[in-house]
Amino acid sequence: MRTQRQRRRISYVITALLLGLLPAAGCVDLDDDDDHVVIASIDDEAPAAPSGVVSTTGDHEVRLVWTANTEPDLYGYRVYWSPTAEGPYEMIATTTVNRFLDLDVDNGVTYFYAVTAVDEVGNESDLSREIVHDTPRPEGFNLVLWDYNGPNWELSGYDFSAFVRRPFDVVETDIFFGVEDGRLVMIGADELTDLQDAGFSELVDLDWAPPAGWIPEDRVTLIEGHSYYVWTRNDHFAKFRVVALRPDRVTIDWAYQVNKGNPELMPKGGE
Repeated sequence: MRTQRQRRRISYVITALLLGLLPAAGCVDLDDDDDHVVIASIDDEAPAAPSGVVSTTGDHEVRLVWTANTEPDLYGYRVYWSPTAEGPYEMIATTTVNRFLDLDVDNGVTYFYAVTAVDEVGNESDLSREIVHDTPRPEGFNLVLWDYNGPNWELSGYDFSAFVRRPFDVVETDIFFGVEDGRLVMIGADELTDLQDAGFSELVDLDWAPPAGWIPEDRVTLIEGHSYYVWTRNDHFAKFRVVALRPDRVTIDWAYQVNKGNPELMPKGGE
């Protein structure tokens, strides 16, 4: 049972709250063991907005990663998406780690992303400053193309838009492999298809097709370990890397941007 003094303290606290003498955001704890009124403030301070947000394009996927927040009361993150940089942004996921894999995407469509941080009581930060965008695109591995002069000439060319091998001499073919005067070459299927040698590099390093530097010839000499850009006659960009080279065939990994005129070619990244 409360004493007369405790009842007076309760009356005082209620009166003080009504008069604005105690903070409206405060929480009042009446201690039965002493004469003190304990005021505990409510946490209404949001975490800092996440920083360092980057994206990696994949085949029907986009990977996001960002710098982890350091607040001791951090609970996790919310991931947002929009079809435009200006928004509005819609929340699509929550995560307790500083990365997210979006599998609900279509190749050739550009997606804009932002991230917020949330603490244990639900305070949410502003959207991340680095609003990133990505356009997923298809890719393939260990594709074998045969010499167009040999018996497997029907498997010498590749049609990026249909993801199938074709003969070198059909209109749908974008590039094809051949042996010419001892040279192992990749050939653009017509004069409007351009090629460019990117040298010894991993395919992941060819993230954007360059605006210049395309060779005037319609073919490039292939070197094992080299990567190459392709600019197709219908204004699509692709790339491939020579994985293995034999006298009558080449094995390549490749990626193709189905979004016309979009030079973004970054492949899948790590976790």
